[in-house]
Amino acid sequence: MHKKNWPLWEIFIRSKSGLSHKHVGSLHAADAQMAIENARDVYTRRNEGISIWVVESVHITASNPDESESLFDPANDKVYRHPTFYDLPDELKHI
Repeated sequence: MHKKNWPLWEIFIRSKSGLSHKHVGSLHAADAQMAIENARDVYTRRNEGISIWVVESVHITASNPDESESLFDPANDKVYRHPTFYDLPDELKHI
């Protein structure tokens, strides 16, 4: 496969155990293994991560930001789903 035809991969890095993976960027690679190796070299040069996910961009489906009001409106009337009124102990760091 010629480099010009390599698929685009979205890269997600988990920086510490217990944290979520975060999208850090994109890169082109011939396959998933190459994408992981290139992502390691590009996005974790200073030991920033403990786990890498790669997803071929063509497999991602996203909502349209222009339709966010109708998409998220049903959740707005369910305040019990938003724990903003709870007092959390200081020991909880990643919530």
